[in-house]
Amino acid sequence: MPKGMAPLRTMFVVGHPAHVHLFRNSIAELTLRGHHVDVAAIDKESTLQLLAAYDIDFRVVGRNVSSMGWKLLDTPSKDIRLVRFLKEAQTDMVVSTGSPYAAQASAMRGIPHIAFSDTEIAVAVLRTMLPFTDAVCTPSVFSEDLGTKHVRYEGYKELAYLHPFRFKPQASVLDLIGASRDERLIVVRFASWDSSHDIRADGLVFRDPVTILSFIRHLGTYGRVLITSERKLPSELNDFVLEIPLERIHDLLFFSSLYIGEGATMASEAGVLGTPWIFISNSSRGYLDDQEQKYGLGFWETSLDGAMDRVGQVFAIPDLKSSWAAKRQALLRDKIDVTGFIVRFIEDWPASLGAIKARIAAPLREAAE
Repeated sequence: MPKGMAPLRTMFVVGHPAHVHLFRNSIAELTLRGHHVDVAAIDKESTLQLLAAYDIDFRVVGRNVSSMGWKLLDTPSKDIRLVRFLKEAQTDMVVSTGSPYAAQASAMRGIPHIAFSDTEIAVAVLRTMLPFTDAVCTPSVFSEDLGTKHVRYEGYKELAYLHPFRFKPQASVLDLIGASRDERLIVVRFASWDSSHDIRADGLVFRDPVTILSFIRHLGTYGRVLITSERKLPSELNDFVLEIPLERIHDLLFFSSLYIGEGATMASEAGVLGTPWIFISNSSRGYLDDQEQKYGLGFWETSLDGAMDRVGQVFAIPDLKSSWAAKRQALLRDKIDVTGFIVRFIEDWPASLGAIKARIAAPLREAAE
């Protein structure tokens, strides 16, 4: 920590496996720098298992519920548990991805709440927690304006854990699935669509087993298909389901030839690792638009037919992986190590907010003059 600074007591609130990846390096670095860190977790999918895999201590403050009605009814109990944890831990600051529970509980305790978000379809949820939040940090390409508390950085959340400073791919993952370095691997992800921000999104195409089976068989004509899913799949697909340690998925993405699916975060992960992606959804994301339009790393499709056509086009590209590796390097030249940004933002708070706002305002003043 900076010389003369008193140790901070920061609590991270995580409610999804992606949140664990986003914050795990910041948790480790803040701890290493002499600060005290606590983690409050919502039990959803593999969140708790992933925290354990990274040897991160945590306390469960609630469990995920699928319907919006139950989420609203369940909010007070999560708030109460989190407030109790904050009081017990004597927390100075709360950090989340825009959790309503984190925002409300921090306000009840009268301590700052900083949110790191990147999902435009979650903007309705973000706006409800803004009155209880001190800063919302998003990628610079975030398409919504969240007002005076909005801070933009030149990166994506995936670069908090997949920037070359933070991640070195291990080819041993191929041994775990019995694959060779030259085998064409296709990673597929099916989403659950039960998050609070999914009220504005839809899985579109994978509504019945027949569609899913047809889609996987089509992909199988191009390479070996490996499925990761947030929801139950037809038993006929059991042989395709990926079975590796949770923390090795990014190694696999790096050595794969294509990612295709409904998961936006995994699409972005593939892109920053230099693997082509096809994202299937009725709503895109600012960070995926950036990767597609500026760097040519992936493709957003709104229909299954469009996605299937795109698969053939992608695999017709000569020297596919070397071409994408060059695109990845172009991206990395423009983007920051997001973990470094998170740690500095927390340590320098509240001066960090003013400093960033001043840097943004300076060119605007010069232009006006």
